[in-house]
Amino acid sequence: MNTDLEEFLTRLDGEIRAEGDWGKPADYIPELARIDPAQFGIAVALADGTIVTAGDAERRFSIQSISKVFSLACVLGRIGEQIWTRVGRESSGARFDSILLLEREQGRPRNPFINAGAIVTTDELLTGRSPKETLSEIVNFVRAAADDDDIHIDKTVARSETETGWRNAALANYLKSFGNLKNPPELALGTYIHQCAIEMTCVQLARAGRAIAGLPGATSIISPAKARRLNALMMLCGHYDGSGDFAFRVGLPGKSGVGGGILLIAPGRASVAIWSPGLNAYGNSKMATLAAEKLAQHMGWSVFGGR
Repeated sequence: MNTDLEEFLTRLDGEIRAEGDWGKPADYIPELARIDPAQFGIAVALADGTIVTAGDAERRFSIQSISKVFSLACVLGRIGEQIWTRVGRESSGARFDSILLLEREQGRPRNPFINAGAIVTTDELLTGRSPKETLSEIVNFVRAAADDDDIHIDKTVARSETETGWRNAALANYLKSFGNLKNPPELALGTYIHQCAIEMTCVQLARAGRAIAGLPGATSIISPAKARRLNALMMLCGHYDGSGDFAFRVGLPGKSGVGGGILLIAPGRASVAIWSPGLNAYGNSKMATLAAEKLAQHMGWSVFGGR
């Protein structure tokens, strides 16, 4: 199987690079806007412990909203189901930084993967501790999941987002106005922004997703029960208002980030990380989405069956 997968990924890399329209990087974060969109990397961590790669799989990139999966895992480990009193579990059907639903639903975000929901999740982790301690918990959790200490926060990206993230600042203040932030908005927002600026390679990210996929030897990081919760939310909400389209095309739980990454989970089979910095209209990587679709079809990994 590994030989077949290696050949497929090599072929996939060539097909992706032959595409003409790579999408557009996230231009509202200046540091991300500078990145050449014509790049692609993929890493597949299999149940037997092997990792198969192609393209720019060792290139570091900002994982952005993929970090929300790991911060949520930390919160579930700390307070369990209590977090759902502050944030919902439904698809938003709106942009990831929309304030409309937050107003309509009295400051309770639809899910923990849109920006407002992730700010609430980070706020919960921040309560009773400093931003430095909170960020250390998240980063150390990711390092433990990936079994790799060479994972860090890109301070340049964090600074760039801090200087331009006015919509997120509005969301944080709006949450506070409804009493759904325990900490000052600037602390919750600053911690959230730095969490999103974690940078990883596809190889590191694929390794970090092994516990969510329930692969052998990785479940000590995240219990099977919590992994099940994360997979459900990734399937329903992992790609913002494009989550339904992604589920239809790929048929696997996944979480995207505006840095161009996608963490894709084939439960019990593989953890996959794909990166290409150009985005589609939903704010998800255009080429990584196409690659995820092709991979799931080739391997027959859709949770809905078939190819």
